[in-house]
Amino acid sequence: MIRFLRSFDPHRIRLLVFDLDGTLIDSRLDLIHSVNATLHHLGRPALDGDVIASYVGDGAPALLRRALNADTDRNNEALLPRALEYFLGYYRLHKLDHTTLYEGVPETLAELARPSNGNPAIRPPRQMAILTNKPVRASRDIITALGLGDFFVNVYGGNSFPTKKPDPLGVETILKETGARPEESLMIGDSAVDVMTGRNAGLWTCGVTYGFAPQTLESTPPDVLIESPRELGELLG
Repeated sequence: MIRFLRSFDPHRIRLLVFDLDGTLIDSRLDLIHSVNATLHHLGRPALDGDVIASYVGDGAPALLRRALNADTDRNNEALLPRALEYFLGYYRLHKLDHTTLYEGVPETLAELARPSNGNPAIRPPRQMAILTNKPVRASRDIITALGLGDFFVNVYGGNSFPTKKPDPLGVETILKETGARPEESLMIGDSAVDVMTGRNAGLWTCGVTYGFAPQTLESTPPDVLIESPRELGELLG
């Protein structure tokens, strides 16, 4: 069910900026395995999958920092460089072991990319981009492997810019590249980080409740909530 928390006209939206993990792809299991493989490599006990999933969203360094509880344990702080190196190497090899697209994603993206009634004079095709805090190379490899590469004008990751989401630099770069205005653009993601990113750049925001961190959308509500990728097509259709 689509729920508007703040009213806006979906038909004015010309640019869609997507998060990746928990929004377009279900990468939960591969991330859990990669974190626990890293912990095992360091001689640390494994963590529950739900706990690891709750740590996702701010990039690999933050994910490992939380998994090691490095903010409160200085001994673990010293392990971070080693942990990050191992994690990135392991994830690079295993990032597609179990990762899949959420049901309805390809069809929804194809619908959103299509001009209204097939006529660009009525409504030109919407432009779409990805802005994730996942490393950019892994992000692009996953998008290509899962057959989504042609939908996006660009894919940016957590190491594409000097700052990560929720800093607006990535979105501002996409706005410049596409010529879209903030008021005709929509940020779509599963966490408060995505909502704050959109707000910081002046975009409308759409939260998805099927992802990794829907509970964070309660304290940082988006302008609209959807329960499935197909509802995004209904929202903008």
